[in-house]
Amino acid sequence: MKGFIIFLIIAVVLCCVLLIPSNGQTYFRIHIRADRNDNISQSVKYAVKDAVVEYLIPILAECDTLESAEKAVRDNLKGIEKTADYVLAQNGCNYTSKAEIKSEVFPTRTYGNITLVSGVYQALVLNLGSGQGENWWCVIYPPLCFVGGTENGTNDIVYRSKILEIIQSFYGSED
Repeated sequence: MKGFIIFLIIAVVLCCVLLIPSNGQTYFRIHIRADRNDNISQSVKYAVKDAVVEYLIPILAECDTLESAEKAVRDNLKGIEKTADYVLAQNGCNYTSKAEIKSEVFPTRTYGNITLVSGVYQALVLNLGSGQGENWWCVIYPPLCFVGGTENGTNDIVYRSKILEIIQSFYGSED
């Protein structure tokens, strides 16, 4: 009987996961597009990326949901542009940036042991100048772009499995 109940719980959870389309809505991404494809524009794009990620770390530090992360970014679009524009000016660029949140198509990408399938995701899109150059993208929430820093508190991120928690609580109640 106990095995049947576990099987039933797993079957229900799997059906929910497989039948409810997420369309990437559990991730909030970032997409930075360079002005052009020349070496200088690409180098500036990475300098802007570093500055914007550094700017976002304290803003996103308290976000524990997709919605709170998206709101925090939306509330700081002007600050993101100001940060990017400062880097652009420091590098002698005669153009500015434009930040917005919108749906974007992303290819399949793997971050460590997490694979995000290709599809449409909500994203912070930052165009540098014309935004016609090669781009850089990553994930803002959960903070996959920010993991691994020594000073940003992301080394303590713990991923949990709800299915495992349910099974453990079931077995734990029998003890």
